[in-house]
Amino acid sequence: MDKTAALEYAKKYLEDLLSFYGVNVEVEGSLSDDVIELSVPSTEDNSILIGRGAETLRSLQYIISTTLRNQNAAVVRVNIDIADYKKQRAEKLAEKAREWIEQVRETGDSHVANLNPADRRVVHRVASEYDDIETFSEGEGRDRRVIIAQKSS
Repeated sequence: MDKTAALEYAKKYLEDLLSFYGVNVEVEGSLSDDVIELSVPSTEDNSILIGRGAETLRSLQYIISTTLRNQNAAVVRVNIDIADYKKQRAEKLAEKAREWIEQVRETGDSHVANLNPADRRVVHRVASEYDDIETFSEGEGRDRRVIIAQKSS
C-alpha cells in the first residue's frame, strides 16, 4: 500500500471507528514527513475521544498504526488531533519550555522534565531557537526525560 492509499485507508478507518461510537464526522488527513496527520473536528464527545491524559487519543493512534502495519502500508506513523487538543497542548508546553530556558539562563542550573516523546520533541524544537541552550534526552522507556542546559563554551 503506497503513501496515498495508506492516508485514505487511515482516514476511512478512523471515520468508521468513530461512527461505531456514534460520532459521525469527516476526518481531515494529510501526510507530513512520513507521518499521517489526522484531524477530527470538535464534537460534544471531545472529552471521551481524548480521554484522561489523552490515553484514548493515543490508543486510537496505536490501533490505526497497527492496522496500517498489518496492511504493509508505506507509512505507519499516525498522529491524530481531536478538536486541536494536541496543537493547544503543544503551544502551552512551548510557552512552559521558554520559561524553563529563561530559568536555566538565569541560574545556570540544568532543568530536567519527565515528558512523553511528543512533548520532548516540542521542547527540543523550542530550544533549537536559542544559541546558548542545548537539550538532550536520557533514560529508557517511561523513565526517559529531557534535560535543558546551557551550552558549554
